[in-house]
Amino acid sequence: VQLQASGGGLVQAGGSLRLSCVASGRTFSDYTTGWFRQAPGKEREFVAAISWSGAGTYYADSVKGRFAMSRDNAKNTVYLQMNSLKPEDTAVYYCAAQRTPLLQLHTHAVDYWGKGTLVTVSS
Repeated sequence: VQLQASGGGLVQAGGSLRLSCVASGRTFSDYTTGWFRQAPGKEREFVAAISWSGAGTYYADSVKGRFAMSRDNAKNTVYLQMNSLKPEDTAVYYCAAQRTPLLQLHTHAVDYWGKGTLVTVSS
């Protein structure tokens, strides 16, 4: 099973980026999929998650109202649309999948991790 994240890059404050995460090797019909991020010198933190059906989403307070998750199950892909980016959003972003009906994911309980994609927001 692989999760492949992409879409990171350098953007100015106030700009937007869209991250993608493609899953291969199995379908995630009973997995919640989400994103974490890790800034230099900090612990990895939860950012957002979406249920298998896409009907439910959950966001960290720090990104609520600015970030939005969606998914395309036909493509086995989830997306993270990031708007109004701030310098404090700079981090490596990791895609994750956890077999749980809950929407709030936890680092220690994630079943699958993707390799990170770097997002840098300049001031």
